[in-house]
Amino acid sequence: MINKKLIDWSHEQFSHLPWRNSKRSLYTTLVSEIMLQQTTVGTVLNKFDPFLKKYPTVKKLAAASEEEVCLAWEGLGYYRRARNLRKAAIAIVEEYGGSFPEAVEELMAIPGIGDYTANALIGIGRDEQALAIDANLERVIARFYGIKEFKGPKLQKAIKLAYEKGEILKEAKRFGFRDTHEALMDLGRIFCQAKRADCHICPLNKKCYAYNEVGSPLELPKVVEKKKEKHVLKLLRIFVETKQGTLGYVKKSNEWLSGQVEVPTFILETTDKKLAQYPKISFDISGIKALKTGITKYTIENYKLVLKMKDFDKLLKDQKLDNVYSYFEREKDHFSTASKKLMKTMT
Repeated sequence: MINKKLIDWSHEQFSHLPWRNSKRSLYTTLVSEIMLQQTTVGTVLNKFDPFLKKYPTVKKLAAASEEEVCLAWEGLGYYRRARNLRKAAIAIVEEYGGSFPEAVEELMAIPGIGDYTANALIGIGRDEQALAIDANLERVIARFYGIKEFKGPKLQKAIKLAYEKGEILKEAKRFGFRDTHEALMDLGRIFCQAKRADCHICPLNKKCYAYNEVGSPLELPKVVEKKKEKHVLKLLRIFVETKQGTLGYVKKSNEWLSGQVEVPTFILETTDKKLAQYPKISFDISGIKALKTGITKYTIENYKLVLKMKDFDKLLKDQKLDNVYSYFEREKDHFSTASKKLMKTMT
């Protein structure tokens, strides 16, 4: 499958990526792999070097607080990844003295490191035999070899089994496991995308099953169509002004965007009767312009209200929401630039 043309193209086009430079280590590989999950390469480009400048070693990262790490992560989204990265760093320092364990099983036992990341640390970080199957590799391999399992766990299991039997990616040892991974990731990101395949200029087109045997390469990998459920959600976001700044509270582990700071938020209306992320409130929003956002299966209309602390207290009591008052009161000392940034966005 792998050929020199593909490897040379990958080197020529993407060797500038900061996580692929000569100073690469297992730690920088861990940081880059966690950052690149659910995020574009372009976004990570602007965050990778600043993050490593602040936390140049696994020990520096392990010594930082969760809040500090999340602030350094700002702009990358999905903050759970930042918290998982910190947890992994703490475990590596406390259990292994700051050195990464050798075996994939030991790596997977570290909090925040799953099957993919563990194999990426070996295959990419160490340049040793392993297969880290991300969405790009899953798609490229399924199309090239004509593997017809449905996308997801079954397809990944089939790919892994074929790899372990030596039926696929036989050339990886010759070209290098690191270069093989990165070249296939680049291929999937540029030529062999989920909804677009530029087969005529792909370095692997001559022997690709999907290109030569299937009417449309986009038919692979096979996908189970899921019914998409969308709910309307109207939220009242209250910016409570105090002498210290804008009131914010830290989201709990079972809430959306856990660990981040958010202004007091209430449900005005929703089509999802099971939603329990926020307390419900009755409030006249006529005349207030909504800022539309979205998360998972929700289309969200955000309505901003600015109040003094005494007026916020009164509103809660008038609405008989005293039971949630302690929820915000408990976190009253948390004042964050995140709250101010949200307020500026909604102005």
